[in-house]
Amino acid sequence: MGADFYYTIEVILNGLMAGVLYALVALGFVLIFKASGIFNYAQGVMALFAALTLVGIMEGQVPFSHLINAVFGTQIHDFGWHVPALLAIILTMVVMVGFAWLVQKYIFRHLVGQEPIILFMATIGLAYFLEGVGDLMWGSDIKTLDVGLPQGASLWIEENTAFLGGDDFYGFFIDQLDVVAAIVAAILVAVLVIFSQYTKQGRAMRAVADDHQAALSVGISLNFIWVLVWSLAGFVALVAGIMWGAKSGVQFSLSLIALKALPVLMLGGFTSIPGAIVGGLIIGVGEKLFEYSVGPMIGGATENWFAYVLALLFLVFRPQGLFGEKIIERV
Repeated sequence: MGADFYYTIEVILNGLMAGVLYALVALGFVLIFKASGIFNYAQGVMALFAALTLVGIMEGQVPFSHLINAVFGTQIHDFGWHVPALLAIILTMVVMVGFAWLVQKYIFRHLVGQEPIILFMATIGLAYFLEGVGDLMWGSDIKTLDVGLPQGASLWIEENTAFLGGDDFYGFFIDQLDVVAAIVAAILVAVLVIFSQYTKQGRAMRAVADDHQAALSVGISLNFIWVLVWSLAGFVALVAGIMWGAKSGVQFSLSLIALKALPVLMLGGFTSIPGAIVGGLIIGVGEKLFEYSVGPMIGGATENWFAYVLALLFLVFRPQGLFGEKIIERV
């Protein structure tokens, strides 16, 4: 096998790793859509907010310090301590659960039975509100997130694969963080599938998604289920925020990763947890291979639009996605 073959394999492997990160964000969309029928536009901003909160807690930053200083003329910025990564992650999860409770109590509790477009518009407002609160709480500067995850290329993989393609091949370039993200995502998906299929709360989530009023009539608490599902989505957002923040820094453009999750959902289906993973892998591998093979001939930068073109084709020929439930309307 020549060096070109192994470089293609390297591109595929890196595409799989990127696809896992896309799938992590898509998982949050799927969880909320399965349980409530709501397309949560705010999922990407939730990942951003979770990452900002995690960095702020780890660095001992005073929340709303910029606002406090502007109003009272003070010069406070931090508490003077640093919080260990594990404890900071736990505290951030507490914040995300509190956020889920507030969302349920003050927004979606009053929208039970409303049209899906109204619920969708509510999540758009929530996204912009949360982004603004995150800016006020922690500032808009780019932050470095270090929770102890390995960074950079794996020298072990590179050294032990250099012999494959002869003198023109230097080994597979695989990012260690991407490997960790793939393992974490696999574990997360397995746990979520088991929870959704084999627990009482998981079955209640599916019942609520089918019919809010029918679920209420058999004694299922919408308040509890929606707080639960938004908490789970918050946990997924936290994991995605950690992975993306550690990879590219915690910045407000992080919220735009939600846009790349949309083609993933279109491919995998809005109601399928495994579909989110498969869709993410297809998008990740597809865009990397397309950029590697076709990009140089048309000027490059194909990763910005390839996923959306692929999603458009799926919308035309299979709108429910690979794993989504086929919609049957009787007329």
